[in-house]
Amino acid sequence: QLQLVESGGGLVQPGGSLRLSCAASGFTLDYYAIGWFRQAPGKAREGVSCISGSGGSTYVDSVKGRFTISRDNAKNIAYLEMNSLKPEDTAVYYCAAELGIRLCVLPMTGGKYWGQGTQVTVSS
Repeated sequence: QLQLVESGGGLVQPGGSLRLSCAASGFTLDYYAIGWFRQAPGKAREGVSCISGSGGSTYVDSVKGRFTISRDNAKNIAYLEMNSLKPEDTAVYYCAAELGIRLCVLPMTGGKYWGQGTQVTVSS
């Protein structure tokens, strides 16, 4: 069974950091593009960042310079390092995976496989 599981969310103060993880099971991520999306209450889902199978990355403008996406194929995990967090980063964060590079084309619209999401709350 193909599955993605996110972890690492939580409550953090503005300016703080979190690292989200996206662990895959039932398949290997090596050739998959992996994207991170977020959805805040009352807002549309937004593609935040994506990393291709070859390691190329893209970011939405609002997180450039603050978020870093990476992958560890040996562990079958992708990460989203989030620094200088702002209240407007508060959302449920999801990872998605898909073969090929379509997932990473901005604006990101979605992937074939999805995780269940992890809540990130930035508040003082």
